[in-house]
Amino acid sequence: MIIWVNGPFGAGKSRAAREMLDLIPESTLYEPEPLSRCLRELLPDKRLRDIADCQELPVWRRLVVDTAAALLAEVGGVLVVPMSLLRQDYRDEIFGGLASRGIEVRHVLLEPGETILRQRIAARRDHPDDAEADKAARRRAQDRIADYTAALPWLVMDAHVLRTAGLTPRQTAVAVAEAVSRGAGACGIVQTPEPRAETVAAGVLLFDDDDRVLLVDPTYKPGWEFPGGIVEPGESPARAGHREVAEELGLELSGGLELLVVDWEPPRPPGHGGLRLIFDGGRVTSADINRLLLPDAELRDWRFVTEEEAARLLPPVRLDRLRWALRAREQGRPLNLEAGRPAQ
Repeated sequence: MIIWVNGPFGAGKSRAAREMLDLIPESTLYEPEPLSRCLRELLPDKRLRDIADCQELPVWRRLVVDTAAALLAEVGGVLVVPMSLLRQDYRDEIFGGLASRGIEVRHVLLEPGETILRQRIAARRDHPDDAEADKAARRRAQDRIADYTAALPWLVMDAHVLRTAGLTPRQTAVAVAEAVSRGAGACGIVQTPEPRAETVAAGVLLFDDDDRVLLVDPTYKPGWEFPGGIVEPGESPARAGHREVAEELGLELSGGLELLVVDWEPPRPPGHGGLRLIFDGGRVTSADINRLLLPDAELRDWRFVTEEEAARLLPPVRLDRLRWALRAREQGRPLNLEAGRPAQ
């Protein structure tokens, strides 16, 4: 299990996490920050030139997950992770990666309140022998308060919130340990094992009366997606599309699915690639739209969007797939793609 201690810079996460080691049996401190320092030494300067925070690097997010899994395999027990995670898409990617490895996550947010937070930052002395470095560190922490404030709406919905104003690090640690022992902060993300080889996946495009397409927002990976998922052994792709729509939206499709796109996705480590099939699931009636029901552990939202609006929500590879699927729908014939482009 992992106890992810989240919160703004200056919330006292690391000090509270160290105190937890005395309170939680077989616990180990895991601070991902050293991974950032390693990457800054390993990556070429041109890759780091425009990077203000190593969390922006996909390799950092993969390493956080891989290192956590390796540590747990080595020492077992509980990892206590004090790390600010203020972007929801990064949270989705990291927690989803941990869930795919069967690692349970308890997400706890330390919330001191902005007034206390600013007082703590002003009093911090991280570099007592270097006044300029100390000043710069405080300024960076103050600059990140806006990021934290912007993240609060989704954080308070996702994590167990602990108000820490007036608490010492020890008191905070005791409160976290007690909350976790009661099951607080559990992230019920669907634990779909990561594929070990190429896969076949089926996606279904559903439309409203205005010809907008339905997208869903997964809890376990960044970016929006079409309803759908991996085709199970012995299952036809069309049947998989029907099953996924029922599981994800509570919607039983009565008609058949018309194939729009077959796309071969090349392997790009850590992904294994495989065939991605997109089907036309037809129009959804107003009555069915009002009955859509999302599984909390897998999806947090749904939305009908235009192609232009989809461009702001979908990752590039899924957007390419959608655009060609819409063209295939207009032309009345399926298209064969490779890596999101018509096969030559």
